[in-house]
Amino acid sequence: MKLIIQIPCYNERETLAETLNDLPRQIEGVDAIETLVIDDGSTDGTNQHARELGVNHVVRFSRNRGLAKGFMAGIDACLRLGADVIVNTDADNQYCGADIPKLIRPILDGTADMVIGDRQVDTVQHFSTTKKKLQKFGSWVVRQASGTTVPDATSGFRAVSREAALRMFVTSEFTYTLETLIQAGHAHLAVTAVPIRTNPKTRDSRLFRSIGQYLRRSASTIIRIYTMYRPLKAFLYLATLLFLTGTGLGARFLYFHLTEEHTGHIQSLILAAILLIVGFVVLLGGLLADLVSANRKLLEDAIIRLRRLEYDPRPLPAPRPPDAGEEQPPVEPDAR
Repeated sequence: MKLIIQIPCYNERETLAETLNDLPRQIEGVDAIETLVIDDGSTDGTNQHARELGVNHVVRFSRNRGLAKGFMAGIDACLRLGADVIVNTDADNQYCGADIPKLIRPILDGTADMVIGDRQVDTVQHFSTTKKKLQKFGSWVVRQASGTTVPDATSGFRAVSREAALRMFVTSEFTYTLETLIQAGHAHLAVTAVPIRTNPKTRDSRLFRSIGQYLRRSASTIIRIYTMYRPLKAFLYLATLLFLTGTGLGARFLYFHLTEEHTGHIQSLILAAILLIVGFVVLLGGLLADLVSANRKLLEDAIIRLRRLEYDPRPLPAPRPPDAGEEQPPVEPDAR
């Protein structure tokens, strides 16, 4: 059983040593523990410093590509290196490395494919009251979108099995936390959470500049990913809203037309017709999107098969020798 701990980094020279020193060296049930650093275009020498600190593997980008790209590059490298379990942690030492054995235990026991570390945001001292409320609300939204029960959806401290890693496809350029969780839920992977501890804050987040920016980008990510996996349902919600609004305006026009002697309220009739037509078009769009989604699932299955062939090469089985009583094909005589 091989565990690889991957650490996405962007200018983390100051905190990387502390993060590495906090990682466990031995875990019961794990034969080998290796570390992998993804240097996302750092300009402070993180790449060289990681090698000096004895990191087993380093993946380096020549320029900054973002957290999501770095995460997937790490997953790809871990699969190529033969990892059976992959743990992702932050380079700012936010998460307590001593909790990694607890984090991977459900995977070792075969009860989970993905385990999310629950920071128990109410107990995190450097989180403001507003941030705690937003974290809870955001996690609730992700639970509804993914069909999982994870209480801390944005936690980057997580473990995945090899099978779950083979099924990961991150298209977002913002963050991997929301997309991989929604994806795992819709792929019917076993997802669970375990309570973990956090270390004192070492720096401000570099993922977003303000709460407003984080909310906008997170909301767009959730909507886009949910629509990707449940297009018909998402379009149906919008079409239903348009149909109901159009029907209501049409009923309003009809009421005034029947109860009042003079004609009027023609605007309501026009708007109702427009909304009903748009609702019908949205519904057709949902049907087309559902067909595209079915095609995407087939492509994902094909990519997963290719990944297995690439990352887990197995020799083809030797041909079975024929039974003694089995009729043999005729052999052509040697022309020589």
